[in-house]
Amino acid sequence: MIVNIVLLIIGFVILIKGADIFVDGASSLARNFHLSKMLIGLTIVSFGTSAPEFAVSIQSLLNGSGDIVLGNVIGSNILNILLILGVSSMVHTLNVKNNTVKKELPITLLITTLLITLMSDHLFDATAINNFSREDGIVVLLFFMVFIYYLVSMMKNKVEEGDDSKTYSLLKSIIYTLFGIACIVLGSNLVVNSASAIATYLGISERLISLTIVALGTSLPELVTSVTATKKGEYDIAIGNVVGSNIFNIGIVLGLPVAILGGISKITFNWIDLIALFVATFLLFIFASNDKKISKREGAIMLVLFTIYYSYIIFA
Repeated sequence: MIVNIVLLIIGFVILIKGADIFVDGASSLARNFHLSKMLIGLTIVSFGTSAPEFAVSIQSLLNGSGDIVLGNVIGSNILNILLILGVSSMVHTLNVKNNTVKKELPITLLITTLLITLMSDHLFDATAINNFSREDGIVVLLFFMVFIYYLVSMMKNKVEEGDDSKTYSLLKSIIYTLFGIACIVLGSNLVVNSASAIATYLGISERLISLTIVALGTSLPELVTSVTATKKGEYDIAIGNVVGSNIFNIGIVLGLPVAILGGISKITFNWIDLIALFVATFLLFIFASNDKKISKREGAIMLVLFTIYYSYIIFA
């Protein structure tokens, strides 16, 4: 018990410090390659912080636990918006660029709607063998390719004039970024494993552990990275991290393994999860489109909805 408490504390320290180094490295990397910070947030940062979800997805499908894959992706995407952006905007109002409102957020809304539509067809069909078939995975993966094409087109974007943030050498930027990712993954694993061990020791049910510690644990990298980026004034990285992670979760964490390993069998699924996913994504789009900002008041609304949703899935 004492060992797990110590590991929990060490995990949080590594996670927080790793996120700090990661944000600095990613931001410097953007300036070295003369790329926009939003592009870095949508790629390196979001893909890096989604590593825990991807690892859980592959392992779960190989073990025949497909329900964990769906729960992991849907739950993480809801958490990313309602909790992570909610907390980040409470730290400081998040400024959203016009390009994000016109391009990145609509892509997020479209791929989320696509996922919900594909799953809805199976939920309505009583004869369906799978909740999410291999064909569904391929469709989602193909849509993800559109996102990749968009990212490639963004390569032409230059660093904003007047960006006087500290820039490291290219090698140091790469080392900082990779070391930061490694610390984030290591720290989150320590936190999840030690917290689960403590919860089990205290007699907390596995269901509650999976709905809280595991779900929140795989989203810890995004949470700490976005909050750290917000405190540093790197709003593009904070928002790009969440937007990119949500698209990556649907396209790669869910779509790729299912397309390769096969569909996810019928499970007990609740409509409230799909509704919550759509509401969270649509709300982000509306808030950002309204005045190109996500204010503290809007962040508070997100956190209230997060609390209501989580209270439902835990106590229902």
